[in-house]
Amino acid sequence: MGIKDANNMGAAMAPAFADTLITHFLDTGRNPSYYDAIISGDLGHIGKDIAIDIVKSQGYNIKSNYNDCGVLIFDKNAQDTHSGGSGCACCGSVFSGYFFKQLKEKKLKKILLIATGALMNSTSSQQGESIPGIAHAISIEI
Repeated sequence: MGIKDANNMGAAMAPAFADTLITHFLDTGRNPSYYDAIISGDLGHIGKDIAIDIVKSQGYNIKSNYNDCGVLIFDKNAQDTHSGGSGCACCGSVFSGYFFKQLKEKKLKKILLIATGALMNSTSSQQGESIPGIAHAISIEI
């Protein structure tokens, strides 16, 4: 995938999110409805839509319980964030500030948190290199 600017980082990481999610479902025998919330961080609006499409093409519909930390933390109409912000910052902030409270209050009981990232340096995309994505899943249940 030849993503050339930071506005499309979510697009570069969406396939890694989808692969990790689908592998998790295949390994555990679970499906999207097992979780109260499936959360990525941070694919932003562009990457979120791509991830939904990739996962759907493999037979899983995550639309009803999936959201992205970048989508939740930023207002795309009021802020010029394009795809979102820092994945590790969005993921950590939204989970520890919002989702952890939801778990403690037992409003949510099962969350699948999938943190996303890009394995690159500051010049690789300027040199026309692809941007490999990575995603790590954490299943949290109370």
